Amino acid sequence: MEAALDNTAGAAAGAGADGKSQAVSETAIFGAGCFWQVEAEFRQIPGVLSTAVGYAGGSLNSPSYEDVCAGRTGHAEVVQVTFDPAKVSYEQLLERFWEIHDPTTLNRQGPDVGHQYRSVVFFHTPEQEAAAAASKERAQGRFKKPIVTEIVPASEFWPAEEYHQRYLEKRGLATCAI
Repeated sequence: MEAALDNTAGAAAGAGADGKSQAVSETAIFGAGCFWQVEAEFRQIPGVLSTAVGYAGGSLNSPSYEDVCAGRTGHAEVVQVTFDPAKVSYEQLLERFWEIHDPTTLNRQGPDVGHQYRSVVFFHTPEQEAAAAASKERAQGRFKKPIVTEIVPASEFWPAEEYHQRYLEKRGLATCAI
């Protein structure tokens, strides 16, 4: 199993070997049910540089899919999104997040039931926290039931097994059949 990725900072920038400024990227982590479809949705957004599916918010180091599905680790299935904020804003990613799942169902998306399928935004900075809270408040107007999405500090992100990465794309599927 791979080691956890450091998510203590939401942005990365620096100077290259030639002394010129390198592109800035930021990281966002979203849980919106089964990570296969969520990853496919975020990969389509211009300005998203990369995605990785994995697990966050739990107590077990280096959890496996089986550990998480057993429901005893506290992890959520999540997608880590690395993006170029000059091309797509965190707020635009949040907007897509609200569109691609039902944030009013507790620990469930479609036929998938369990704490690992909860709706959650893991923030890396106070600015991401504030943006997520404001976005949630705006999104509430679209739903009759209360939004139950958690907005919590980012924890360690544990990449899922390789066969889960770009799962739908590898199988020539555009979407999960629910």
